[in-house]
Amino acid sequence: MPERIYDNRELSWLKFNERVLEEAQDSRVPLLERLNFASIFQSNLDEFFMVRVGSLYDQMLVNPDKKDNKSKMTAKEQLSAIFDKVNELEPMKDIAYKNIMLELREYGIEQVTFRTASISDQQFLEAYFKKEIKPLIAPLIIDKKTPFPFLKNKEIYCVLQIQSKSNIKLGIIPASGQFSRIIPLEGGKRFILAEELILHFAPNVFKNYKIIDKTLIRITRNADITVEEGLFDHDLDFREVMEELCKKRKKLQPVRLQLSETFSQPALEFLCKKLALDEEHIFYLKTPLDLSFAGTISDMCDNPQLKYDKLLPQKSSSIAETMNIIPQIKRRDILLSYPYESIKPFIQLLNEAANDPKVTDIKITLYRLAKNSQIVAALCDAAENGKNVLVLVELRARFDEENNIGWSRRLQDSGCTIIYGPRDLKVHSKLLLITRQTPNGSEYITQIGTGNYNEKTSTLYTDLSLLTANQDIGTDAESLFDALVNNRLVEHSEHLLIAPLCLRDPILSMIDEEIEHARNGEPAYVGAKINSLCDKVIIDKLVEASQAGVKVDLVIRGICSLIAGVEGFTENITVTSIVGRYLEHSRIYIFGTEDRARMYISSADYMTRNTIRRVEVAAPIYNERIKKRLWDMFRTLLSDNVKARKQLPDGTYVYKVNDKSPVDAQRFFFEEAYTKAEKKAAAKAKAKVRAAKKKSSSVKKENNKKA
Repeated sequence: MPERIYDNRELSWLKFNERVLEEAQDSRVPLLERLNFASIFQSNLDEFFMVRVGSLYDQMLVNPDKKDNKSKMTAKEQLSAIFDKVNELEPMKDIAYKNIMLELREYGIEQVTFRTASISDQQFLEAYFKKEIKPLIAPLIIDKKTPFPFLKNKEIYCVLQIQSKSNIKLGIIPASGQFSRIIPLEGGKRFILAEELILHFAPNVFKNYKIIDKTLIRITRNADITVEEGLFDHDLDFREVMEELCKKRKKLQPVRLQLSETFSQPALEFLCKKLALDEEHIFYLKTPLDLSFAGTISDMCDNPQLKYDKLLPQKSSSIAETMNIIPQIKRRDILLSYPYESIKPFIQLLNEAANDPKVTDIKITLYRLAKNSQIVAALCDAAENGKNVLVLVELRARFDEENNIGWSRRLQDSGCTIIYGPRDLKVHSKLLLITRQTPNGSEYITQIGTGNYNEKTSTLYTDLSLLTANQDIGTDAESLFDALVNNRLVEHSEHLLIAPLCLRDPILSMIDEEIEHARNGEPAYVGAKINSLCDKVIIDKLVEASQAGVKVDLVIRGICSLIAGVEGFTENITVTSIVGRYLEHSRIYIFGTEDRARMYISSADYMTRNTIRRVEVAAPIYNERIKKRLWDMFRTLLSDNVKARKQLPDGTYVYKVNDKSPVDAQRFFFEEAYTKAEKKAAAKAKAKVRAAKKKSSSVKKENNKKA
C-alpha cells in the first residue's frame, strides 16, 4: 500500500486537537464555552505530551530505529514533526484566547496585569500579596553547587536570573500553592492570576539581589508508566503495586518546558541542562500557562448569553416510569442514548437488582467512575443484601488509578469480590451481568455499553447502553466473567465480539463478506462510528473493500490513520469528524446494507490496543426497532453540516458545507429526545384524564343503580 493513504497516529491526533481549537475560534459558540474549548485544547495537549510524547521519547532512547508501521517514521522523526505542529498550533490558541478575552470585556469579564490595573487595584494587590501569598511561598536560590529542586508536573513556577559574578544563579518561587489562583478585583468579574502577581513582586522576594530577568515556567513530565513484570514477583496486592507506580509517575523525566516570556539565554540553558531538555522541548506562550481556571470564570458569570443553553437528559421514551425495569427488559431490548437520555434507568436496574430476592449474582467491569458514584453505592447495597457481587476494577485506567484503588477498597469492605483481570491486558469493556433464579431456572439480564459507568460523563459524552434479556448474550457474558476470574482469555464466542481473541477476526470476516457482495455486483456497505482508527490490519481491509467497490462511511472523532478519497485506493471511503458541545464517544459497527445489516455497539475503537491488546466487548443488535434507530442516528451524523468536518484526500479536514438545511446532529438528537419525552408525558396525562373520567362514570352509574 502507498504511504499516501496513511496518516501518522500522533499527527492525526494533533489534527483532532486543532478541531477542538476551532471550537474556541467559532463565533457561533458562546464566549465562555469558547474559553472552555481553549482550556480543553490545552489540557488535551498536556496529556498528549505526558503519554504519547513521553512514550516516543522512551522509544527514541531504547529503540531508535523502530518505525511506525504506517508512516514509516522513527520516534525521533515523529517527535520533530510533533514539535513543529505544536509550534504552529500554540500561536493559534494564543490568538483565540486574546480574542475571547477582548470580547468578554464587553460583559465586564477582564483579566488584568499589575501594569494595567488601576492605582487602587495596585494598592489592593500589593497588600494582598503581602498578607495572602508571601507567607505561603518558599523561594529558593539555585546555582551550580546547589541541588536542583524537584519541579512538580504541570505546576507553575516563577524563575528569576540573579546577578552573579561567575556562575548562573536562579531564584525559584512556586506559583501554585494553597492560595487562590484567581484574585477578584473591584467589580467582581475583573481578576488577576496569582502567578502574574507573584511574578511582579518576585524581585521584592529577593530584594538583596539584582534581578537580570524573570519568567513563569511550567513543566510537563512523562507519565507513560507500565506495570513492570518484576513487580508481580513480589508478594504484594496489585493495589500496592499500582500505588507505587503512581508515586513513580510523578517523578518521571520532563518532556516539555513552557515559558510565559523570553528568558535570558544563559539562564535558560542552565535550566534546560538541569531538566535534561533540548531546545526543541521549549515552548513560549502568550496566554496563561494553564487555562484550567476557565471553569471558575464561567461560574463567576450568570449571563446566559455567554453559555450554552441548558439541556437536561430526558427520560427514555422506551421505559415506563411506573414499572420496575427488569420486567420491561425481559419484554424487549432497551437502548439508552446518552447524554440525550438519562442514565437513571441503568442506576434503577442496579438498585432493583440489589433488592430483588430472585437476583443471586451481579457481575460488572468498572473502568472510570464519577466522584460520588451511585453505581458503587448500588453495588455495595447489593453485597450487603447478600448478593454475590463480583467487580472487576481496572486499576490501570490511566490517570484514574488512584481513584480506582480507593473504589476497590470501598467495594471490598462492603462484601464485594474484587478482581483485577488479566495480568498483561487492561479490561476496557463496559459489561454488567445480573443472574436471577426463577421457577424455570437461571435467567440473565445483561447490559453492554460504549461508555463508562459514570453519571457525570453520561451528561457530557455521547454513549449507548443496551439492556437485554437475550439469554445467548447472557451466556457469552458469563463465559467472559468466568475467564476473567480464572485469568484466561475467551477463545470462542457465539454472539458477543470479545477482544483480544474474538473481535478483530470477526470484523475482518464481515468486511470480507461485503467485499464478496461487491465483487458479485451487489450493493455492499460498511459503516463505523468510532473514536479512533489506527489498526493497520483493519485499515488495509477497508482499503481492499473500497477497491472492490464497497461503500464505506466512517464517523471518527479523533485519530484517523487512514486517508480517504485517494483515487485507486480509498475513493469509496468517507471520513467525517464531529467536534461539538458533547464529546462523541459511542461506537457503532455496521456490516451490510440496511435490509441485511449486522450491527453492533462496542467499547472498542479500531485501534490495535483495543482490538488485540485489551478486553473489549461488542454487542450485536437483534431488535429491529433498535436497529432502525441506530441507522437513523448514523445517517443523521453523516448529514451534519454544522459541526461535522470531512477529511480531504490530502489528510486535512474542512467543515462540511452544502446547500441543505443546517443539521447539528447533537442538537437534533436532544430535540428528538425532548419531543419523545413530551409526547410520552402528554399521553400519560391523557391516560390519567381518561382514567379519571372512567372512574367518575363508574361512580355515577353505581349511584344511579342505588337510586
